[in-house]
Amino acid sequence: MKTILLATAAAALFAAPAFAQDAIGSVGVTYSNPSIEVAGNDVDADVWTVDGTVALPAADWTVTLNGAIDYTKAFGEEDVTGVAAAHLTKMWTSDVRAGAFVAANDIGSGNDPVWTVGAEAQKYLSNATLTGLVAYTTADDVDADIWTVGGDAAFYVMPNLRLNAGVSYNNVDFDGGDVDAWTYGVGAEYEIENTPFSVGAAYTRADVDSIDVDTWSLGLRYSFGGGLQARDRAGAGLGVSSITSVLGAF
Repeated sequence: MKTILLATAAAALFAAPAFAQDAIGSVGVTYSNPSIEVAGNDVDADVWTVDGTVALPAADWTVTLNGAIDYTKAFGEEDVTGVAAAHLTKMWTSDVRAGAFVAANDIGSGNDPVWTVGAEAQKYLSNATLTGLVAYTTADDVDADIWTVGGDAAFYVMPNLRLNAGVSYNNVDFDGGDVDAWTYGVGAEYEIENTPFSVGAAYTRADVDSIDVDTWSLGLRYSFGGGLQARDRAGAGLGVSSITSVLGAF
């Protein structure tokens, strides 16, 4: 089952450009450097991520597929995992999109996948996109349940420059108690003029009880079917904003 899920994530990722004539999306590569502070001690990790997203029209609905493969090096160990998500949304008015999604994290890690289901909505303004979600996550291997409520605001300073900021609240219920966690994120993406390529940078912070995680990331992205704001309006921005849970972006 895990192999099938990882293959599904890879297929959604690498097949995305094949849909370029009928859909909008992007593929990218990102380097991240999470720094975890536990009891006054800092531990760094190196993470390379290859990801893809594609938004496909389906009658009055939109199907958005996300896939990512992570290579992580930390504590002297190396690991490769995957993430896959599917979103089904609809334009209910001329500027409001809403729907639901399902996601699987930790694919290929050797543990059971961590499943998330949720509802999401976007409001489109002339120079901004506002996103909100509520989600439920269950992790059987560690007997934990997580509720997440989050929001993100993306502003277009210029048509080819987007700045965004997001925050989420997470309630983590596990065997033995529960903790509250907050995650914050800011990011920027600049589309190089007259090219389909863009560069991006982001910072996120997760506060989980006595554990703090600070993550900086840099990335390069190739877009097909449209630029930054066109991706947002088509639903191809779902799941790739700075809205985060303690598991990362959905």
